[in-house]
Amino acid sequence: MRRTGRCAVLAGALVLVSGCGLTSGSPMVDDVGPGSIGQGLPLEGAHLTVTSKEFTEQLILGAIMGIAFQAAGADVLDRTGIQGSIGAREAVKSGDADGMYEYTGTAWITYLGNSKPIPDPQKQWRAVHDADLGNGITWLPPSALNNTYALAMNQANFKKYRTKTLSDVAALSRSDPGAVTLCVESEFANRADGLPGMEKAYGMSVPAKNITQMDTGIIYTQVAKGSCTYGEVFTTDGRIRSMHLAVMADDKKFFPNYNAAPAINSKALKRYPAIAQILDPVTRKLDNTVAQELNAKVDVQGQDPHEVALDWMTAEGFVKQR
Repeated sequence: MRRTGRCAVLAGALVLVSGCGLTSGSPMVDDVGPGSIGQGLPLEGAHLTVTSKEFTEQLILGAIMGIAFQAAGADVLDRTGIQGSIGAREAVKSGDADGMYEYTGTAWITYLGNSKPIPDPQKQWRAVHDADLGNGITWLPPSALNNTYALAMNQANFKKYRTKTLSDVAALSRSDPGAVTLCVESEFANRADGLPGMEKAYGMSVPAKNITQMDTGIIYTQVAKGSCTYGEVFTTDGRIRSMHLAVMADDKKFFPNYNAAPAINSKALKRYPAIAQILDPVTRKLDNTVAQELNAKVDVQGQDPHEVALDWMTAEGFVKQR
């Protein structure tokens, strides 16, 4: 959500966003020490602030970054959960926060103003990395976690239609137009990197009567029930696994890459260069399977995002709880 005008107070979180940046937060107090990361406490004496957007995956990723910094000896201020993308981004840019996990596609298209995504994930990251250096933000190497759009269907429809790729869906839309019904968000239905662009890229034309627009959460339940053959999903959503949905491969690589990578304030990284070596092994472990599992613990099982992050960091041996 883009905020303009005077700073807005998020009730309950006591966090101030927009032009004024972030002015409060709470200390992370996890009793953790080095595991496979943080040996020698290279961040001892550092005071670092982590931030994130407000949705589940971002809360988990923000906690992961903060826990990593703590294990390396830093005192960490938690300013995760900022509403919308702009507030967290601006905090890192201004130095009000030292780092966050951000998505390459979001930066390239939303922040840097480009209209065409770069199909190769590494080239997309490099382009964002190079462009954002001028904004005082340094992007560390990306993860395989790619939180992008996809179409998914339930197992009954998967067995019936046997589509595995978006090209298969396009072929089905031509051979049996009534078989392809879609549940999508209104934004996806209208944006160039959503449904209109996907139809153009794959040569499909789904009749308007076969498209139902609804809120994100409802899409998953409706697809699981079979109310629509295909639903718009995000590839790292935990409900994909919990509802046993089959995801269609984007075989023409139409959708932008939204790989998560640490975006660090350049001055903070220059002062504490160890940040890079601390985060790199953690980032390399993150992929869509891990994200789906962690997100499901929050969105399906109702666990706390920070505890989910701490449990994962401990289980992977990155940190040790004392």
